[in-house]
Amino acid sequence: MSDLAEDIDATQTDMAASALRVVLFDFDGVLIHGDAFYLFIRDRYSSSLWRRLLALSSTPLLLPLLPFSRRLPVRVLVRIALLGLGEQRYRLAAHAFAASLARRSRHFSRDGLRNLRQHQMRGDRVIVVTGCEHTLVSSILRELGLDNLEVLASTLRPGRFGMRPLRHNVGPRKVQALAEHGVSTWHVAYGDSMYDVAMLKPAAEAVLVNGTPALCKKVEKALGRAVSRVEWS
Repeated sequence: MSDLAEDIDATQTDMAASALRVVLFDFDGVLIHGDAFYLFIRDRYSSSLWRRLLALSSTPLLLPLLPFSRRLPVRVLVRIALLGLGEQRYRLAAHAFAASLARRSRHFSRDGLRNLRQHQMRGDRVIVVTGCEHTLVSSILRELGLDNLEVLASTLRPGRFGMRPLRHNVGPRKVQALAEHGVSTWHVAYGDSMYDVAMLKPAAEAVLVNGTPALCKKVEKALGRAVSRVEWS
């Protein structure tokens, strides 16, 4: 009988786990106002004169590229900001910046964080799916008292001269990251831009945060259905 009871308990546990509502949150523009990694990179430049001079000297080479693509100039500027940082030094820098940023409450969406905590209290499985870098966003969330969240984010890798981008977790890559994480269906998804359409589309409820009427129209056209709109401060 004990074996049977154990089997029943295991089955009930599996059923309860499968019944959990999965709720996805973007980070930048949803839980924080603006772009956290941009703020980190800007801080790297503001505290280093030689980085600013090196970036300035690169301007003649980067400016002609802007009409064609922003990607390469941005990557170069990020590389300069991360020059000399190995994994350990990058981790320490990200932790220190996260601690500093978390003390500036104006940067964060009170409504967004409150909503996330409400989902947690309801027993929902909350996953933050973001284009922000993993160590940085995890550190920020931990500083905000959210240290038990699942986080799927962009990643860096060590290079000869410092950390460099490995995977940018945006657009369809968010859905790919969820699949690799073993998540194939979700009930609610919160996003703030067209970059989140791939993540919003499979959700039973797609929520657009602080979207303009024009953006809402574009998102709804891409999804082929209506979205919920919220205004979060």
